[in-house]
Amino acid sequence: MTTICVGISHKQAPIAVRERLAVPKEQLPDRLQELRQLPGIREVLLVSTCNRLEIFAATSSPQSAEDILRALGPDAAPVAARRFDDDAVRHLFRVAASLDSIVPGEAQILGQVKEPALQAYQAGVLGPELRRAVDHAVRAAKRVRTETEIGRGAISLSSVAVDLARKLLGEMEGRCVLLLGAGEMAHLAARELRAQGAKEVLVANRGAARGDELAREVGGVPVSFATLPALLERADVVICSTGSPEYVITRGLVDSAVKARRYRPLFLVDLSLPRNVEPSVNQAANVYLYDLDDLERIAAQNRDLRDRQIDRAEELIEEELCSFRAHAHERAAVSVLGRLRAHAHAVACGEVEKTLASLRGLDDRQQKRLRAMATAIVNKLLHAPTARLRAEAGEGPLGEAAAELFGLEEQQGEPAGLKLAGNG
Repeated sequence: MTTICVGISHKQAPIAVRERLAVPKEQLPDRLQELRQLPGIREVLLVSTCNRLEIFAATSSPQSAEDILRALGPDAAPVAARRFDDDAVRHLFRVAASLDSIVPGEAQILGQVKEPALQAYQAGVLGPELRRAVDHAVRAAKRVRTETEIGRGAISLSSVAVDLARKLLGEMEGRCVLLLGAGEMAHLAARELRAQGAKEVLVANRGAARGDELAREVGGVPVSFATLPALLERADVVICSTGSPEYVITRGLVDSAVKARRYRPLFLVDLSLPRNVEPSVNQAANVYLYDLDDLERIAAQNRDLRDRQIDRAEELIEEELCSFRAHAHERAAVSVLGRLRAHAHAVACGEVEKTLASLRGLDDRQQKRLRAMATAIVNKLLHAPTARLRAEAGEGPLGEAAAELFGLEEQQGEPAGLKLAGNG
């Protein structure tokens, strides 16, 4: 079995490519089933966020990486990264621990890994190999969070957006903030702006109930999406994070708002993928638009401050990868030995029972001795093979030869209970 990772992130592709490849949450189950049907793929996990689309798979053939790329379409192939075995597992650990994030140390990514893992498990495509990888990734992320200071005072994309707003507009006291959509980063940014003195936070969401709930959480006022033109005239800061596949704020809307505002500065942050604000909006007078790629460039300037913490975090990732490998080797040894012993005992017991059925007059004690003799023969015959297989950890030529020679079938199934509780 080979573990592979195929996909793109903010490191390989700009937002224009990422938004074309993004998989909406409601489409995830269907995409998982499509990927699971590709030749050789046994298990699959798809992580789609505003900054990455990456597919992890357990497969019987490394060629599956190219099959996945073809399934993703022509936009992915020229820029996609391909990772195999330890590199693939290491990458999953680094993603979960936020070491591969635009802002190392941000806390949201762990939940963005665990949620699709749970969905993949519920869809029946996340088997024991990837489940163990996810469990170890969660453990690695928690160790990085608790054993380093990478998350202490960590800047996030939302805090980058808030800092930009303050630099461009001055102090936030008395400012009006408009929150479009229910995205988590927009929510965090709104709370930060409110804490810095924003006068009011207006919340517009297409689902009224969710909009009301968000408004209560950020101490804001729910407003109607239908009044967007008037809202753009009123707001100083607009944070957009909706699930719309099309532009919510167009150049025409902004041009009209600018005139009504008498060219008062307007600051827009587009945290959506696909983008919700038409890029040409940035050309309007006194309008400042920043999307995810813009925020990444600004965040990159602050990364040097965390290098020492990142080095320690990388050490923890390697420790967890070694632990993952050790557990995998131990499982392999137990699997081959367990199947070999079960096979040998089944054969011995079957022969003993046939012999007992043909013999007459043996009492219980004699029957017990005959069964004990069969068990002793099995144990003595398997003593040397057991020692060699344990030394080899059940992998490599001896493990494969034992499974092949004795016709040992791989055990199927794994107890339910994917360990994904909590985002810590």
